[in-house]
Amino acid sequence: MEKFISVIIPNYNGSSTIGKCLEAAFASSYGSFEVIVVDDCSSDNSPAIIKQFPCKIIELKTHSGAGKARNTGALHSRGDVLFFTDADCLLSADSLSVVNKAVGEAGDDAVIGGTYTQMPYDRGFFSIFQSVFIHYSETRNSSRPDYVATHAMVISGETFRKSGGFREDFLPILEDVDFSHRLRRKGCRLIVDPAITVRHIFNFTLKRSILNAYRKSRYWITYSIMNKDLLADSGTASRELKINGISWLACLSCVLLCALTGDAAWIVLLAAITGLNSFVSRGLFAEFYKTRGFKFSLLAALYYLLLYPAPVWAGTAAGVIGYYSNSHR
Repeated sequence: MEKFISVIIPNYNGSSTIGKCLEAAFASSYGSFEVIVVDDCSSDNSPAIIKQFPCKIIELKTHSGAGKARNTGALHSRGDVLFFTDADCLLSADSLSVVNKAVGEAGDDAVIGGTYTQMPYDRGFFSIFQSVFIHYSETRNSSRPDYVATHAMVISGETFRKSGGFREDFLPILEDVDFSHRLRRKGCRLIVDPAITVRHIFNFTLKRSILNAYRKSRYWITYSIMNKDLLADSGTASRELKINGISWLACLSCVLLCALTGDAAWIVLLAAITGLNSFVSRGLFAEFYKTRGFKFSLLAALYYLLLYPAPVWAGTAAGVIGYYSNSHR
């Protein structure tokens, strides 16, 4: 039985991607759905692009954030099932059919998440790295995920209305993590179905990859302190990533101590730490290899081990300083 699905897309200055997003949505082979786009007071020409498609567009008068946009879209929806995605995500032709099947199997009390395809829309190294990293991180614990991300979130309309929706006074990101945690505390089941995928448009360069790692880490640590779950194995903020960060600091210390003392034993310790860290991260490295082969997996592993932890730690430090500075005002 086909459930009526409302596809809800928040948009803010998404002129470079929203057209592709809507083209993909309306290429769906599914028969019973609507598309609602909530424009969050964009200053570019994305509203004009959206109006070229047979979707419902709701234009907010002030820039209010993704939480408000998603809540507004849900308020104006008619679907038995709500499917939240983003303006830089592309559904495949059968995505909604897979969603319908997943809801039928899981039941209306479950909140179901999808994930990114391993290969993103754009094929640059840093975009592929990010897409594989997120895909792997979100599907490792698919039966018991810590949260469900809004780039592919499926929830019954009734459950959403009872939940009170997304917080609108929250951090610039992670409102989906907060939403997932609140629903889980109310007894909802969280599930990730790896068959539900969207293709993301990253257009990542080295700079954008580093800035993204910094920004995500800054707000993750803020939320983790607020939520008292610093050690949680939570999606992209996994224990693997945390071990990678600690290992990076330990290796950096070994290099500095070797330079200061001239004792080669520190290099032996560095090699041991790197080997242990690589073993912990073997699942991610295998995903790199499966996606693009040996050369890509080698370069991606080196980037993850040697450079990626630097912006993660910088964002962590900024988040800790910002949190405690604000709390003592």
